Amino acid sequence: ESLHSCIALLAIAAGSLLLAVHFYSSPQALIPSTALGVLLLLLSPLLTYAGIRRSTRNGSLLVALCLTLSALWSGYGVILVLAGQGALPAPGDARDALLPGLATSTLALLLLALVGFLSGEPFLALLATAMALATSHEIALHYSSSLGPSAVACGHLLVCLLGGYFALGRILYFLTKGRVALPGTDLAEKKAREQGWASSDNPFVAPGLLLNVLWASVFCCRLLGVTHRLFLGHVPWLWVAGTFQVGICVLSYRAMDVLMATAFGFTAILSFAGGYSLLHPTWQPEEPALPTPLLVVFSILFALLALFLSLQSPVDGLYLLVFVTYCIALACSPRGFFAAGPQGVAVAIFVASASVALIHLYNVRARAKIPTGQGAVRALLARSSFLRLREGPGLHTPYLGYSKYADAEILAYACSVLASFALTATGDPQAPLATVVIPWVVVAGGILKLLSGSVAFARGKTLESSAFILYAVMWIIWGLARFTGLQGTSRSFHAAVGIVAFVLFNSFVIFCSLFLNTAWFFYSLTFMLVAGSFLLDSIGALPAGYDMAASLIFGLVSFYCFLAALASSTLQGVCLPMGKPMVQLSGVRAGATKCLHLPARKASSVKRIADILRNGGTCGIPTDTVYVLVAACSRPDAVEKAHRSKRQAQDRPMSLWISSLKQLEPARHLFTPLLWDFMEAAWPSPISLVIPRGEWLDFLGMKDSAKYVGTPQSVAIRIPDCSVTTHLIDLVGPIVVTSANPTGEADTTHHNQVYAKLGDKVDAVLCGGPSPENIASTVVDCTKIDTGHIGFFRVGIIPKSQVLQILEQVQKK
Repeated sequence: ESLHSCIALLAIAAGSLLLAVHFYSSPQALIPSTALGVLLLLLSPLLTYAGIRRSTRNGSLLVALCLTLSALWSGYGVILVLAGQGALPAPGDARDALLPGLATSTLALLLLALVGFLSGEPFLALLATAMALATSHEIALHYSSSLGPSAVACGHLLVCLLGGYFALGRILYFLTKGRVALPGTDLAEKKAREQGWASSDNPFVAPGLLLNVLWASVFCCRLLGVTHRLFLGHVPWLWVAGTFQVGICVLSYRAMDVLMATAFGFTAILSFAGGYSLLHPTWQPEEPALPTPLLVVFSILFALLALFLSLQSPVDGLYLLVFVTYCIALACSPRGFFAAGPQGVAVAIFVASASVALIHLYNVRARAKIPTGQGAVRALLARSSFLRLREGPGLHTPYLGYSKYADAEILAYACSVLASFALTATGDPQAPLATVVIPWVVVAGGILKLLSGSVAFARGKTLESSAFILYAVMWIIWGLARFTGLQGTSRSFHAAVGIVAFVLFNSFVIFCSLFLNTAWFFYSLTFMLVAGSFLLDSIGALPAGYDMAASLIFGLVSFYCFLAALASSTLQGVCLPMGKPMVQLSGVRAGATKCLHLPARKASSVKRIADILRNGGTCGIPTDTVYVLVAACSRPDAVEKAHRSKRQAQDRPMSLWISSLKQLEPARHLFTPLLWDFMEAAWPSPISLVIPRGEWLDFLGMKDSAKYVGTPQSVAIRIPDCSVTTHLIDLVGPIVVTSANPTGEADTTHHNQVYAKLGDKVDAVLCGGPSPENIASTVVDCTKIDTGHIGFFRVGIIPKSQVLQILEQVQKK
């Protein structure tokens, strides 16, 4: 924590020092604009890294400060590079380009300073105040040169000194292990205070809202006359805001906030579309046109998202209604982003984003929170028997195992809707760039769907992730080829070859979706219609109206999937069913409502598995080698069930596991001294010892379970070198163990394989991810150990030489 804080503060101090030198040496410019811009762009990733790493520990204001300042310096740096390279030639271009970002910087820093003072973080409040003072002086400098650049340089120098002082204090604290701490930099008191302020709120919402303030300020400044026109110099602010909001979207999924992550994905699309519209006049004199049907659909998606978000947080839901109005205003304005109507709504977005950001900043840090209506909604829905919010620790837990990310399917389906309806836009084939289609197809259908596919892969959804990534690549390639004019008006079989490859792969997706659910089958099937329209268009054989009909059908199916995913992520029960698998195979997704999947990293999960075993269940669990199927020795019925479900071969008997030799202590007199010492030296480890069957089994409470364990002459016994497994045995008692796969098949090395191989034949699976090893234990024959010889039934992870070395050491005692 101290290291990441130091990185952030040193980066802030370094950037402020560069700006101080730049303004102090003005107008001679000791540091050229291009060099200064590049340096700021290099410092921005450091701030982003420090903010993200810091967020994994607490929701400090430093997180919001790092992410916000990183975005602002990125846009500022790009504009300086453009100015240095002569891309902003007019006298007032640099001023008009910088003002929206500077205004947003001042407002965002003042909000951070206010919350810092109110929540007891005076240093960050002072730092933010000093930075706000510097940016406000720079704004004044652009309007009146009488102020002089020295005032701006003094403000940045103050920030540099504050950041350097606190970074030095953190470094001393870290190096001296808390013995030396400069005044105001003591981490011990700060950690105690932050533990008392721990919050479950998403710490990335406030930075995302401030990014909305950033891109809205571009249009606000034009409407209010602060800037003279919208042009190339404003594109960096819009695209930086969009890029960072895509990152905020990913981080919100990491924070298990599905709806706000989707909202930031939507606003990122608007940022990229606005930047494209402002970039278009640089190569075409006329302003680009916006596809009206698409914007109407986008407003509907925003409205539905606002409705469901209001069930969790009414303030956030009402906030999204402003974007519904913005999309409608864009649809009603032929000039799009250049019209006064949408710019007026952008003013409302600016004010609403700043207000809601202040609420989130304060609530993340304060004990007494500003009410957002969450309690009222929960109380209202508690009286309803029809609508119930999904809540609890397992809200975003995937069906198989666990994941660090929430589900991103809502965003993926919404992007499919936007990309498909964007294809319905009619434009001039001779000037395809004149219609704003690329941001909707490439950004929504491509980039954001790639993001959704990556998140789906992280959650173990192999088919869904493969399909999302495939469709994303298709949208990107076809969108760039068709709507940038790369393909041209001529058609040939060259492009068709690649599309045929996509069609073949999608055919495989359609086949696999038969085993998933009905909705996914139609989702992949209707995309085949869209791919077919691409193929026909590439060879010049596209019938009139076919591409529009195919896009509309795919868009409607995607819209249903969007609604179903939105409802299932917010409300209990299946409001809009996705349907059952059209083809059901034995052992594949069987027992979906019966077999529990519990994360092994939680003690409560191990306790629940223990309860299931005590009640006569069988479970798949991770070990120090591969996954195994277990049953409690005290439940003969469960042991018999495990024996049947495994189709156990007679030459591969089940083994016995204990957690400590203390469980065998009452029967120690039944073991020879050499065997006892060998067991004591060999365990815990992945070494199974086959020892003679005897009366010692009765001391373990085996009862009728003994007949299923081992052979009539011997029993394999082991103490595993796995804390989860031994803790489970401590709770249940000795367990009967066999490999978690049908006899004759390969060992099971992941909890997903347990489910796939045994299906509903197990009652629960303790999910620990990939096995630490892919090799089973070593099985040693100790039935004749008193003669000084041992044998090996199987040489596994522990080599034969190591086992013999252990025996030799025991014999020398």
